[in-house]
Amino acid sequence: MSLPPDTRSSDTGVIHDIGYRGYTGPRLGRAYATRSLFTQSLRAAYGLGRSGKSKVLPMLVLGVVTLPAVVMVAVALATSAKELPLDYPRYLSSFVLVVSIFLASQAPVLFSRDLRYHTVPLYFSRPITRADYVRAKFAAMVSAQFLLMAAPLLVLYIGALLGGLDFGHNTGHFLSGLVAALLYSLVPTSVALVVAAATPRRGFGVAGIMGYLAISTAVVAILTRIGTATELTVPDSAQWIALLSPNDLVESLTNQLFDVGGMDGRMHAPGGLGVVVFTVAVVAMVSGSYGLLLRRYRSV
Repeated sequence: MSLPPDTRSSDTGVIHDIGYRGYTGPRLGRAYATRSLFTQSLRAAYGLGRSGKSKVLPMLVLGVVTLPAVVMVAVALATSAKELPLDYPRYLSSFVLVVSIFLASQAPVLFSRDLRYHTVPLYFSRPITRADYVRAKFAAMVSAQFLLMAAPLLVLYIGALLGGLDFGHNTGHFLSGLVAALLYSLVPTSVALVVAAATPRRGFGVAGIMGYLAISTAVVAILTRIGTATELTVPDSAQWIALLSPNDLVESLTNQLFDVGGMDGRMHAPGGLGVVVFTVAVVAMVSGSYGLLLRRYRSV
C-alpha cells in the first residue's frame, strides 16, 4: 500500500540555504569584557538599569550626604563667612554611618546575587578570568563609594569658589578631602566585599557588613571613653584603639595627616609612628581583603 502524498513528504528532510555566515568581526578580548563588567557593576551599585525600587536607597543616601553641603554653602554665602563651617575631611567623617548603610546594602548586590543565582560560571564562559572578575567588582564598588563621597565635597568646593572664599586654602583642603574619600572607599569597602562574597544570601551579607562596621565603631568609642574618662582630650595611648575599626582607622589617619581637629578630642594617629603603623594597617587590610576575595573565587 502506498503512503499518502503528505505523509511521504514529511519523511523527507529539506536543507534550506538561508545565508548563515561565520563571524568575522573583531574579538574584543578580556580587557573589553572586564571593562564591561566594571561598568555594569558600577551602574548596579546605584540601581541603574534595574527596577525603580533598586534606585531608591542609593539615590536617597546620595541626597542625604549632599544636601547638607548645599545648605552649608548657602549659609556661608548668606553670612559672608570667610571659610566653610566644616572642613572637607571632617564633613566626610560626619556621614560615615550613612555611607556605611550604602556600602552594606549595595556590596551584596555585586557579589551575593551572582552566587545565589549561580551566574558566576557564566562570566567565566567568556574570555575573562576569576582575577578579572574580582578586579572589576572590587573596582566598581570602590568607585561607587568614592563618587558618593566626592559629590558633597565637590558641592562644597564649587560653592566656596563661587562665594569668593580663598582659592588656595579651599583647593588644598578639597584635595585632602578627596584623599580621605579614597581611603574611606578602599578600607571599609574591602572588608565589606569579603563579607558579601562569603554568603549567597543578600540579607546575611547586609547584616554581616553593617554589624561589623557598627560594632567595631561602637567598641572603639566605648574603649576610648573608658580610657579618657577623666581627660578632656584623647591621649596618644588610647588612639591605638582606632586600629580595631576600619572607619576609625581612616578618620584617625586623615586627621593626623591633614591636621584636622587633632587637639579637640578627635581621634588621630599618635605621632609619626602612628602614621606609619596606621598606613601599614590600611595597606594590610586592603591587600589582605583583596587576596581573600581571589582565594574565595578560586573555588566557585
